[in-house]
Amino acid sequence: MRVLLPDLPAFRALALHDEHGVPGLDLDFYSTAHVPDGPADGVVLWLTGPHTRARLLATPGLAWALTLTAGIEHVQAHLPEGVQLYNANRLHDRAVAVHAVAGMLGAARGFHRFRDAQARRDWASPALPDHSGLSTLDGLKVAIWGHGHIGRILEGMLEPFGAQVTGIRSATPPEERDAALAEADWVVLLLPSTPDTRGIVNAELLSRLKPGAWLSNLGRGNLIVSDDLLAALQSGHLGGAVLDVTEPEPLPKDHALWGQPNLILTPHIASTTEDLVPRGARLTRDFLLDMLNGREPEGKVTAGRRY
Repeated sequence: MRVLLPDLPAFRALALHDEHGVPGLDLDFYSTAHVPDGPADGVVLWLTGPHTRARLLATPGLAWALTLTAGIEHVQAHLPEGVQLYNANRLHDRAVAVHAVAGMLGAARGFHRFRDAQARRDWASPALPDHSGLSTLDGLKVAIWGHGHIGRILEGMLEPFGAQVTGIRSATPPEERDAALAEADWVVLLLPSTPDTRGIVNAELLSRLKPGAWLSNLGRGNLIVSDDLLAALQSGHLGGAVLDVTEPEPLPKDHALWGQPNLILTPHIASTTEDLVPRGARLTRDFLLDMLNGREPEGKVTAGRRY
């Protein structure tokens, strides 16, 4: 079986004849500057742009593709017919959940406002004369919209902080979903980007959220209509937002969202950790060993992806 892998040291180690390698495979390595010629049975997609990804997916004889990303829509859109797709949610799940909790705690404690005051060298910030708005998560209602694997991990992490969590899934009846959103102090978006979810957070939906509620988006930027979010932040209807993803992305330097004091913005790094590449290589090794031994690997993507 010939497999194409990212040209990184941790992945090249999989070709070694030791306990870290995967015996019995023909491994070859690609980069943005070089995609190997010839047929291959599988490809592991990661850390590559759309042009290289398209070339890899056009490899003759391809039977499967493993994307080491949490999202899959960028691969699904160009996946040849008959090629089985696998994803790697488990590579990112805990980091994304931790990022969500960190954003919520930081906002509750006003870290974004104190950081702005720090930049002004202002100890007694006039924006916080009585430390108004500081809170904990104790007793707050959190709606996790996209209550899949990451959402369930996030729910477990929030329990010690006293938050009351409601999970919203594809199968949640609309009236239950709308009630959970209307009551929520926090709405956390973990939805994939699909025709049904793009622009799902618009002016009409934002108007039905509780005044002062916070919104956290760790799904995809196009879930939210950016101009509608900006209006809700500027009007004060929303208490604030934490965004790890935006539409467009990266956010243009002149975009008005940059200047919103009640917005915490991170550059699509929710799943990033210093050991992400070695962990990706280990996941790939386990995946390939399953393939070699006739076991169905984790992460098989089926039609009609739900959340």
